[in-house]
Amino acid sequence: MDRTAAQRSGSDLARRYPLALALYGGLAVLVWFTMDAGKVLVMGRPVELRLVPLIILGGFALRTMVAMQADRIRNGGLKGGGEAPEEFEKG
Repeated sequence: MDRTAAQRSGSDLARRYPLALALYGGLAVLVWFTMDAGKVLVMGRPVELRLVPLIILGGFALRTMVAMQADRIRNGGLKGGGEAPEEFEKG
C-alpha cells in the first residue's frame, strides 16, 4: 500500500471516529431505556440483564478508541511532534 493511501485511510478513520463513539452512546441509551431491568444469575450472583449489552458496547467503544490511538501513533500524530522521548532513544 502506498503512502497516500495510508494517509487517506488514516484521515478517514479520524473522520469516522466521533461518529462511531456517538453511535455507541446512542445504542447504549436505547439499551438502557428499552430493556427490562430483569435479573439473571451469573456465577451465583444476580446481574441486571441490561448490563450485558452495555458491557459489550463498552468493549466495542474501547476497541475503537484503542484502534484510533494506534493509528495516531503509527502515523506519527502524537502531540509534541511525534518524536520518541529521550529516555527511549538511549535504549
